[in-house]
Amino acid sequence: MKRRQFVGFIGNTSLCLLAGKLPAYATGMKSDPASEFLFVEAEQFLNHGGWELDQQSMDQMGSPYLLAHGLGIPVADATTKVEFPSAGTYRVWVRTRDWVAPWNAPGAPGKFQLKINGKALEETFGTKSATWHWHDGGMVRVTRKSTLALHDLTGFEGRCEAILFCKNTEFEPTNDIEKLTEFRRKLIGMPDKPEEFGEFDLIISGGGLAGTCAAISAARNGVKVALVQDRPVLGGNGSSEVRVWPEGHTNKSLFPHVGDIVNEILPPIVKGPGEVFNGVAANYYDDALKIKVVKAEPNITLLLNHRVITVETEKDVIRSITIQSTLTSRQLRLRGKLFSDCTGDATIGFKAGADFEYKVEQLMGSSNLFNVLDVTNKEDVLACECKDKSALAMKCEVGDFDQPFPRCPWALDLSDKPFPGRKGVKTFGKDGLDSFANMWYWESGFNKDQVTEIERIRDHNFRAMYGAWDVLKNVDNMYPKHRLGWAAFIAGKRESRRLMGDVVLDAKDFKEQRKFEDAAFPCSWHVDLHTPKKEFKEGFEDMEFVSDYTRGKEYQYGGEYWAPYRALYSRNIKNLFMAGRCISVTKTGLGPVRVMKTCGMMGEVVGKAAAVCIKHNALPKEVYTKHLSALQALLQMPGKSTNPSIKS
Repeated sequence: MKRRQFVGFIGNTSLCLLAGKLPAYATGMKSDPASEFLFVEAEQFLNHGGWELDQQSMDQMGSPYLLAHGLGIPVADATTKVEFPSAGTYRVWVRTRDWVAPWNAPGAPGKFQLKINGKALEETFGTKSATWHWHDGGMVRVTRKSTLALHDLTGFEGRCEAILFCKNTEFEPTNDIEKLTEFRRKLIGMPDKPEEFGEFDLIISGGGLAGTCAAISAARNGVKVALVQDRPVLGGNGSSEVRVWPEGHTNKSLFPHVGDIVNEILPPIVKGPGEVFNGVAANYYDDALKIKVVKAEPNITLLLNHRVITVETEKDVIRSITIQSTLTSRQLRLRGKLFSDCTGDATIGFKAGADFEYKVEQLMGSSNLFNVLDVTNKEDVLACECKDKSALAMKCEVGDFDQPFPRCPWALDLSDKPFPGRKGVKTFGKDGLDSFANMWYWESGFNKDQVTEIERIRDHNFRAMYGAWDVLKNVDNMYPKHRLGWAAFIAGKRESRRLMGDVVLDAKDFKEQRKFEDAAFPCSWHVDLHTPKKEFKEGFEDMEFVSDYTRGKEYQYGGEYWAPYRALYSRNIKNLFMAGRCISVTKTGLGPVRVMKTCGMMGEVVGKAAAVCIKHNALPKEVYTKHLSALQALLQMPGKSTNPSIKS
């Protein structure tokens, strides 16, 4: 489905849905040109330019937005063509925010302009309000057919969600999300009910390693699968967008083929002792390989750039989910026999009313990894992923390597503080750039809701990164030939909701080697829990930005532990599986299971369990109570093989 052009005129009733000051507006409402307006969603710009599409806060905002993620260098304009109801004078409103205002930080770094037919409005956006709001851009005279451009001024995370042009000068749009959502759907011509998209044996939400492996595993055993992912790539934390290096041991002795699919879709790169692959170049993560393997399976319907927004249940059974395109706002209803929550945040389970545990205190935080580029290295420059790659390549050829970085008064003030990378500061045995870039421990949100406050958590990570780099470059006068090369704008999460199953694994089970008859997937990571690192806490209490990890004998369990199948399905929603970090574990039990290769193996098990369910018309719990031997037989099979006898 193509992106819809922006409807230029609708009736007064629909416009009332968006009114923030309805009585004042209503007194002037007439069926005349004064009520004409144009609504433009930023994600539906025809060309995003250098702006990134960010969907992480859709549940809170009702829509994704565009982000000017340029690492301090303004990104290319996002552009589109529009047709107004008529030429004339309109008031302009831009939905945006000053992203550092929650910390009362000075400077409003996310500044941008709105250009109409190449001319910028006088108002600069992204300079007001700690919350998302409609920023008044004043009056503008337009031709009927016009071009719009979002013109970034800083490269420091400016953001735009929508633009409204209205001829009625008294009209002020609302910030009420429910009204805004209803309005936007009416305006862009979307039906009140989602489009029916068919029925599937297994519907998987979340295209990280867990969800991707579950889809492949199920499809190869005859299960008709829909795989829903809200990004344009698969892999989640193990994709080029987040770049956390997948850890965990696969293909262990009890079921040596568990892990086959994990290794099939990951590049065959072996990390040597002490090597750091977090945040390295995109090719190390090979997004194309994952998509290629998934698309080769005829039983998989892949729905990239779609996010689950509602879940329909009947008593304790999920009947359908509704998903929304992050590009076009199209909504689809998918009906299913079985569902698997591989979202990490337990999105489906939470919306379905599944039992879960989650307490917003002393959490493991989220990271936004970044790397640094040495511009004296010509090969690195030519291979860089910077927004201004062509300019860098030119500098490399002429030998001009100085890389200035602007002062960031709005970032964390680290000028008199220790932090990883600063001279004389060692972090886990590393110092200098080795301890600054590509490091997992740049982490925040320990006492923030990792689901509903992820924009703020991510932004705090940005303030730490930019603040540290500002000090290194401009206070300590180090690394004049280096620049920030890449940084993740999608947060790499570690902990949020956990769905409860018939077994709830605790760290004690690992350490005491508790045995289960339904052992299904191996765990090899230690009981790895993160807390703020005390050396960097002073002056940043409740705003910590560097983490520590648990280590020592009390957090080890022998190097291998087989976790039970019963941790992979919901104890109260009958047709719900889960795989990934939202499985049935306690807070301490999350430590050993949350690394990505282990999560991928959970997905392999769920896929084969779904095949057993379809063959025997059984529910996930009944795989354990009635058909455990059938699951165990499938777990002995190679991941690349198919089993025609399982097909429904």
